[in-house]
Amino acid sequence: MLDITSKATKKITEASYLCMGNSFRYRAIIRIAYKKYEKMKYSLYKEEIFDDIKKINGFDEYTLDDLKQDLDALEAWGNFITMQDTAKTRTLEEFKNRRFRYQLSTTTIELERTLIKIENIKETSRGSLEISLIERFKETLEQIKVLEEFDSSKIYSWWEMLNRDFKHLNENYQDYISKFYSPKTEELLKTNEFLIFKESFIKYLREFIKGLQINVPNIKYLLNHINDEEAKIRWIVQNIIKYEKENIALETDYDEKESYELHYGRYLSMREWFIGASGNISMADNLLESTSEIIRKITRYALQIVEMQTSGGSRKGEYKALIEMFNKCIDINEAHKLSSVVLGVMSSKHIGCDIERETENINSGIYEEKATTVIVQPSNRYRAKTANRNSVKEKTEAKKVMAKQILEKRQREKEIIESKIINNRLSFKELDNITAEERRIFLTWLSYSLNKKGQEWIRNEYGRYYKIANKNETEKITLKCEDGDFIMPAYEIIFKEEV
Repeated sequence: MLDITSKATKKITEASYLCMGNSFRYRAIIRIAYKKYEKMKYSLYKEEIFDDIKKINGFDEYTLDDLKQDLDALEAWGNFITMQDTAKTRTLEEFKNRRFRYQLSTTTIELERTLIKIENIKETSRGSLEISLIERFKETLEQIKVLEEFDSSKIYSWWEMLNRDFKHLNENYQDYISKFYSPKTEELLKTNEFLIFKESFIKYLREFIKGLQINVPNIKYLLNHINDEEAKIRWIVQNIIKYEKENIALETDYDEKESYELHYGRYLSMREWFIGASGNISMADNLLESTSEIIRKITRYALQIVEMQTSGGSRKGEYKALIEMFNKCIDINEAHKLSSVVLGVMSSKHIGCDIERETENINSGIYEEKATTVIVQPSNRYRAKTANRNSVKEKTEAKKVMAKQILEKRQREKEIIESKIINNRLSFKELDNITAEERRIFLTWLSYSLNKKGQEWIRNEYGRYYKIANKNETEKITLKCEDGDFIMPAYEIIFKEEV
């Protein structure tokens, strides 16, 4: 169960200045104080803040009273800590007019640091599809085979490097894919300038796909192997916790359970990224599909651009030249030949197949590329079974031979079965070491007779009539068979006298 403490759920009042109606004023005040804090000027008078804020556009009519109201609001939210002057006062008026110094709270300082990082994120420089990120992660992961030779410090260093590599590749790939699907990139793909580097860009993407297909299976194999050795990953995490507790953690109340869940959860995230979990597709496979979709998208946009460039011209002159060519034909046969070249086959079938072309050049003709073999299957699944028509062969002699063999086999079986019947009686108590087939036949007779009401005679497969002589089920016997013992009541079957 995920452990969420009260600290993670309580309201952060210090962040109120970011979303209030006068946030532009509050943020300007906080930023001025933060810039001074960076210069090691930790506390400010309101007059110092006022002098700087008046230099900002939009604060021409801003007064010192307005600043005092804003500072009071920020103090109430916990953004500022106020300290009153401790200078000696000689009169009551001097005491009332003592000035306050304003110092940023620790939480506000961290908020401003985070905001500055967010402001400095450049959309155009985020993300890449460098296969070296995957390769480096694989090389680091492979070191797990020799971790038994390392002490806790080296295991911790290896784990930190593995986490850093994983975080780097995950952030890079996610940022790159999200950047590609941004409106700005969509507009770029529709420009003529994009056609210039389309081929090199597609080659870059295909090299990345190739690298994924080579490295990801190896990483999956390593992770599956680790998962099979559950004790090993737990041993690694325990060594990491041991090193953190002894060398890094300064708190006396270091929570080993929380640390264990953190590190083991990171391992599960790596595994899920490459292998997937709960039947969901892995991020690696999703990245492969997204990259393939990008290639298809680029090709589609390039085709649209070329079509727009070529559709602007008038076809009137072409049609006139075509009419003159048909008019010069000697006869209808020559016109048919010209039509086949100009217009193509009238009743044609377009067969498409999913193949990887050697070039993305949309002007490449079919004769300039290698031929592809396509096996066309009939739409009717039963047609293949009935398509072949074979002549009826004469098998009378073969049937006679087979019938003779069956009759001879049944005669041998009958002789063996009849040998067990003594004085027209078959007593299961007296049977010993019978075969499985004999047991099946005897029990079949027994079953048919037991299912009949009354004492009717039943005819078996050899033409003899029989019935059960006694149906007393209290006495039990053990029937010895070649394949085991069978416990049953001591039944006895009697047969009619053959005339």
